[in-house]
Amino acid sequence: MSIERHVRVAILGAGFAGLGMAAQLERHGIPDFLVVERAQEVGGTWRDNTYPGAACDIRSDLYSFSFAPKPDWAFRYGRQPEILEYLRGVAEPLRSRILFGAELLSADWDEDAAVWRLRTARKTFTADLLVSGGGPLIEPTWPDIRGLDSFAGPRFHSARWRHDVDLTGRRVTVIGTGASAIQFVPELQKVAGRLTVFQRTAPWIIPRADAPTSARRRRLFARIPRLQRASRDWVFLMAEARFAGFRVKPIGRVFEAVARRFLRSEVKDPALRAKLTPDFRIGCKRILISSDYYRALTQPNVELVTERIASIEGSTIVGVDGGRREFDVLIAGTGFDATHPPIAPLIHGRGGVSLADRWSPHMGALRGTTVQDFPNLFLLVGPNTALGHNSIIYMIESQLDYVLQALRLMDVAGARTIEPRPEAQAAYNLRLQRELAGAVWSTGGCASYYLDEGGRNTTLWPHRAAAYRAAVRRIDPAEYLLEGASRQRV
Repeated sequence: MSIERHVRVAILGAGFAGLGMAAQLERHGIPDFLVVERAQEVGGTWRDNTYPGAACDIRSDLYSFSFAPKPDWAFRYGRQPEILEYLRGVAEPLRSRILFGAELLSADWDEDAAVWRLRTARKTFTADLLVSGGGPLIEPTWPDIRGLDSFAGPRFHSARWRHDVDLTGRRVTVIGTGASAIQFVPELQKVAGRLTVFQRTAPWIIPRADAPTSARRRRLFARIPRLQRASRDWVFLMAEARFAGFRVKPIGRVFEAVARRFLRSEVKDPALRAKLTPDFRIGCKRILISSDYYRALTQPNVELVTERIASIEGSTIVGVDGGRREFDVLIAGTGFDATHPPIAPLIHGRGGVSLADRWSPHMGALRGTTVQDFPNLFLLVGPNTALGHNSIIYMIESQLDYVLQALRLMDVAGARTIEPRPEAQAAYNLRLQRELAGAVWSTGGCASYYLDEGGRNTTLWPHRAAAYRAAVRRIDPAEYLLEGASRQRV
């Protein structure tokens, strides 16, 4: 491999996680880094998901970096274009160290040289440390339906929206009723001639208390930054309080009662309402937020179908009940495979073992960030760091500080490499799984993307977000193996 460059830190991905890492390295006087981005622009999820109605379900003040506040959010909940613009602003002073159009082909640990060797579509280079900001919501998944490829018309996933396809007056079929679908279905209802929505499982939905922000609020936040910090803290505390609904059944039942009341107020037809009533505990699957989804489903040009799809025959969907429905455009709102990150097969640690193989049959990492036999590798939004109730940006920032601590620990110890002790990683994940065992995500009576094929929850953090920050507030040297320049363990 012809090496064109060496850097201290290579960062994979220019979404929230990767840009956050780059910004913090810059702020802490570590400028020797390179961000590797497969696309031609920053943004990650918020660059790729451009479907109509795309927005965040966490309040804007909290769904942003604490070190890069934006006082003039237009809405309480950020829309996709504004979030993408925010990320572009964060990236602006870092652009000279972002390698665009450089899809990662492989990242291999060189044991003798103690470096990562990265091969991309543009360049090959080495790095002392590798930070993966490539989250799990990257490659969209399609349902396994017999005859899917027989449809010759426009067919696309919500994460790869075809803006060149005019949906006006068309017969549009949507498969899936997850977090993306409940945002774009109301928009499709306004233009489609006929909209058919196939639902496998009815989600719990609560209303979205959204509104434009006032000009006065924007002026005050710009003039007095501590007011925005106070708003951020308040929103965070309110989100943390909701966590009780996941762990305490009586509180969860109160949340369910609120959601059912909302459903009754929006859907008067008892037959349709029955289809939309979940049969599992709230929180078992992701709780969705929308004030217009139910209303869209009650419109005369919309049909909700709960029968399973048996096959697709050209432009006809055939249900298991024998029903046949013609359509012109097929859109999948079927999400991503969160338990098999697409970056994992490309990263090879000690002995050439890929991260995907290491994570077979289950993902696992020490404090969601480091992995045994993968020296100098740090994962952002790694196993068991996602949340069902609060902002992932808060979790990312907690990890960013943890990575910086690891770098400082290496400098103090004069170490070339750092990796978790096998017994520390094993004990940490055993404790996590015990704490997850009795939680709603494991006992709530549903199948969700939180769980892998073996039924293990390898995605969610089982406590409040603040508990994760406490867990990574100080790196514990006893949990790590450090090797110095002499290759002796210290």
